[in-house]
Amino acid sequence: MLVAELSNQREFRLLDQTPIPDPGPGEIQVAVKAVGICGSDLHYFSEGGIGDARCVYPMVLGHEPTGVVAKIGTGVTGWQKGDAAVLEPALYCYHCEFCMTGHHNVCNHLRFLSTPGDPGFFRELVNLPAHNLLALPRNLSLSEGTLVEPFAIILHSMQFAAVKPGETALVFGAGPIGLLTIAGLKLAGASRVWAVEPVAHRRELALMMGADAAIDPAQVDPVKQILSETGQRGVDVTLDCATKQDTITQSLKATRNAGRVVITGIPSDEYVKLAFHLLRRKELTFYSVRRSNRDSETALRLLSEQPKRFVPVLTHSQSISDIQPIFERCEKYDDGIGKFVLTF
Repeated sequence: MLVAELSNQREFRLLDQTPIPDPGPGEIQVAVKAVGICGSDLHYFSEGGIGDARCVYPMVLGHEPTGVVAKIGTGVTGWQKGDAAVLEPALYCYHCEFCMTGHHNVCNHLRFLSTPGDPGFFRELVNLPAHNLLALPRNLSLSEGTLVEPFAIILHSMQFAAVKPGETALVFGAGPIGLLTIAGLKLAGASRVWAVEPVAHRRELALMMGADAAIDPAQVDPVKQILSETGQRGVDVTLDCATKQDTITQSLKATRNAGRVVITGIPSDEYVKLAFHLLRRKELTFYSVRRSNRDSETALRLLSEQPKRFVPVLTHSQSISDIQPIFERCEKYDDGIGKFVLTF
């Protein structure tokens, strides 16, 4: 069984391991076929962790997977060998206070496959609870299905953004999450969406995904630009999908009084600066986002209904056997990369 392990900071190794045991009762064994590379995977690779959550080597990353049913455990119905599926990486307890009140994404006993101690999907075979599989519609490829997990995060963030038809929005960062956020905002009815992104090909992708304007922060001050274009009012909602340099403070400055600021991105540092008095004086509503909260079914339905709206984010696909140079390319924002999918 092929496994790609992160063995040290910026170092992958490919292993041929003993196949995993057969699936237990209520489980399905899946042959992983495609896995999207997430920004958090790049944090682990490049920085050795995410904030205060440090890598424990060796570890197996990857949490945006699709695959094909290989074996079926006892008690499982509705699936056949060879069925294509989207694979859910989160394992919830379903009985803690937070699961019982609908906040599964902050479950007290949450296990998320691709974090230290819980191997992810950069491996050929995985056993999962049957309810962690969603049938992949025939009109979506296995690579396109990898968008379900990140788009589910966007749908969760949209609950906080609460965009009303005709409102204006600003997105910092046009990586995969920012690009899908732009698509989600237009789907929600935002009348005008600005994207702020320093990388030229990502600005082009932002426009392709539905942004009405793409600002290069190296050329103009994005806050001044937004305020100028909105008559000094600011946008109704800002989503920071970058959390780089000063983007959190810029988000506060560019948002109107009593507006909403949503932090979807993951800062590299454990502590970040926050212009609290600006936040207070404008009485902004300030949200952070923790993955998704049982949004995958809706994400899959929307992707299946409107694939042309979302799949342009997928720009590259290559075998997982080349994982080391692929990650080195991704961390440099090189070669016109939007979303990179690894295949088995």
